[in-house]
Amino acid sequence: MSRLARQTANRLSQENYSPTMIIGSLRLAEFALLALTGFIVHALYVGLSSDATVYLYLPAILIGSTLAVLLIQIADGYQVPALRSALRTLPKVLSAWTIAFAIISVLAFFMQYGLAFSRFWFAAWYVSGAVGLIIVRNVVAFGIRRWARNGIMERRAVIVGGGEIAKGLIRSIEQDADNDIRICGFFDDRDERRSPPMIAGYPKLGNIDALVEFARMARIDMLIIAMPLNAESRVLELLKKLWILPLDIRLAAHANKLRFRPRAYSYVGAVPMLDIFDRPITDWDSVAKRIFDIFFSLLAIAVLWPVMIGTAIAIKLDSRGPVLFRQKRHGFNNEVISVLKFRSMYTEQCDPTARAAVTKGDPRVTKVGRFIRKTSIDELPQFFNVLRGDLSLVGPRPHAVVAAAHDRLFAEVVDGYFARHRVKPGVTGWAQINGWRGEIDNDEKIKKRTACDLYYIENWSLLFDLKILFLTPIRLFNTENAY
Repeated sequence: MSRLARQTANRLSQENYSPTMIIGSLRLAEFALLALTGFIVHALYVGLSSDATVYLYLPAILIGSTLAVLLIQIADGYQVPALRSALRTLPKVLSAWTIAFAIISVLAFFMQYGLAFSRFWFAAWYVSGAVGLIIVRNVVAFGIRRWARNGIMERRAVIVGGGEIAKGLIRSIEQDADNDIRICGFFDDRDERRSPPMIAGYPKLGNIDALVEFARMARIDMLIIAMPLNAESRVLELLKKLWILPLDIRLAAHANKLRFRPRAYSYVGAVPMLDIFDRPITDWDSVAKRIFDIFFSLLAIAVLWPVMIGTAIAIKLDSRGPVLFRQKRHGFNNEVISVLKFRSMYTEQCDPTARAAVTKGDPRVTKVGRFIRKTSIDELPQFFNVLRGDLSLVGPRPHAVVAAAHDRLFAEVVDGYFARHRVKPGVTGWAQINGWRGEIDNDEKIKKRTACDLYYIENWSLLFDLKILFLTPIRLFNTENAY
């Protein structure tokens, strides 16, 4: 990788704020704001002691707040361009709040509850809610403009391909002043005659092999392939190298004469794109999975702490050395992480690299180690890896950095092996549930494991995680390959 590419990657190494997450958080914040103002006004003026609080006011507050958020959404009030300019979108926002109030009033009239509500409460809630929306919208607009200047809230994109097509793509993206895309440079395998070192003010950072290394270092969100659809073989060759990355991959369609149905496209600003690959488990899905991980990890630690303490004591009594063992393994996006395990081998014979896999009857394993490896108790400290954020509770199992089968690295055995690192590795996984645990002593085993991991990534859901989690203790009774 060139010096310029390395400097650019280091500059982009910090996580950015997802526009989707910010917009979703704003919806929740505005719903909470409107509901809270209605409830506070009711508590101060009407009081909380009457039955009307539960049967009339509370439903009205929740329905009104929900309607307001839905109407703001319909009016495109939650688009990034709208959020950047509070004054331009406030009429839409206040109109949505007014219409929501009108709907509540009509409902109350037809249900013959109109006289049961305090008119002062109605007016005070409307005014306080409107003031709250004005303040929140101005604060958010200021924050978004500041984050955009600092490069904190943006979608970072890299162009794959050069020449006139890439130049036209960049110009089309830049013409839309409200889009949230930041172009970080471009990569191309062609020489300078066909692909100059600078296009539309953006530098060429290297070839496609350098792009894979760059994407491992930088926090980017999207790869945009700027090539014609008729360059099928070249596009397929690129995708074969790039699909292992945890990124959105799009094929720019701005220069293609062939047109599909409008629903076939997504858009970056006004530029049509064909969606090739989507980054798995993003935005609110990643939040839900993180909450899932933390909740069940804390629950597991609360239930299993006597087993963990008993194991630590047994290890100390059985052999000299530390209770815990740390091993370098591949994590999300090929990052190297330090995974915790209970020590199951004699200290002087431990193999942090896992280059020599443990085999049946391995003399390096202690007496206690044989038991905890067979029952997977040695993996319990990894719940702390989950809390730290290195691992997920469910996902592809992390393999040691130099793990090999018959002196061949796993990546040499399985084409696209690193695609399993598009999500965080897990304490348990779909491969383990299907019996692919223990020693990997032939090519077929690592191929089967990888196939299960890729199936999990493509079909992920919280229910799928829950299924794997609850099947894990049952499948642990099959200890045939665990030693």
